[in-house]
Amino acid sequence: MNEIKPINQTKLYGLSSFLEKFIELYRNKKFPNKILLTGQKGIGKSTMAYHFINYVLSDEQKYKYDLENFEINFENQSYKTILNGSNPNFYLIDVSPEKKFIDINQIRELISKLNKSSFNKYPRFVLIDNIEFLNKNSINALLKTLEEPSVNVYFILIHNNKKILPTLLSRCINYKIYLTHEENLTISNKLLNGKLDKIINKDLLNYYSTAGNIYNIAKFAYENDYDLSDKNLKDLLKIIIKENFYKKNNIIKHLIFDFIEFYLSKINYTINSSIDDKYAYFLKRISDTKRFNLDNESLFIEFEEKILNE
Repeated sequence: MNEIKPINQTKLYGLSSFLEKFIELYRNKKFPNKILLTGQKGIGKSTMAYHFINYVLSDEQKYKYDLENFEINFENQSYKTILNGSNPNFYLIDVSPEKKFIDINQIRELISKLNKSSFNKYPRFVLIDNIEFLNKNSINALLKTLEEPSVNVYFILIHNNKKILPTLLSRCINYKIYLTHEENLTISNKLLNGKLDKIINKDLLNYYSTAGNIYNIAKFAYENDYDLSDKNLKDLLKIIIKENFYKKNNIIKHLIFDFIEFYLSKINYTINSSIDDKYAYFLKRISDTKRFNLDNESLFIEFEEKILNE
């Protein structure tokens, strides 16, 4: 299975109404120069941002954006140059795979580029993905630029419903992006060529609520030769922890905490007070592990022993 990345998704699924709204604002010269796209990770926020940017930058180019079908043309010059990182009107900031946070040097380099004159008349777009990985130093370096952006520069920040500093939130117009559960399942089925029900157990589909997450867990199963058609959430968690996939697989590394919280929420419906106590205990451990960057292996092992093996 191919890896789905927002930058190379030429077809937009499910968020066309949001895209049309942004295009209308831009056409009427009312599009804000700094916005937050807020919603669950994997819902398609970044993909929609790339489509909006291509619509604007391809407007006078050959093979311009196909608004009727919400599709980027493979042959479009702006698409090609964004894909290879050479477009002078587009800047991407995201956390590097080998790092835990967006480095302050990435922000400084961005500011340096924005301070230089534009090569053409077109707007410049700054897409900052996964802004929960901006640390305090990076945010402080970014704030002044957000307060006083250069002319014809637009900031689009992707917010995955994680906690961020209020100083950053207050600088931007916040758009809440959402899809229903059924819409996510429909999109997932398209991404998986109509085989969703054959690949993933219905119990799992109750939890992986975004199309991106559903596709990624299917990809994980495919690459590791696991049949998830008969596996529930408990089975999957046992596999992940026993085989240390949270260490070896970036997809799982980002999703395992959500998996655990989903499972804890499921079992917390019981009237058993000991489970209620464990639920609160592990939620706090998860929060502390994320907040203070603590060792996660001991958390997962304890979770397996005290919850999964009971």
